[in-house]
Amino acid sequence: MATPAEVLQILGKLGIKGVSRVRCRVMDGKDKDKILTRNVVGPVKRGDVILLKETEMDSEGRLQKR
Repeated sequence: MATPAEVLQILGKLGIKGVSRVRCRVMDGKDKDKILTRNVVGPVKRGDVILLKETEMDSEGRLQKR
């Protein structure tokens, strides 16, 4: 089930394929009001509502011990 999230900030563009890094706030579900950073494909602007497949935190490679 998809969870709606509002785009708060666009952090930047990644590559040439139309991928943007955005910060968004979850609007519904068990993680309501959680702020996440996600990659979004396609045109997006501040205030848009996107649908997230999952709301768990990304595993950051730089935070893991190697």
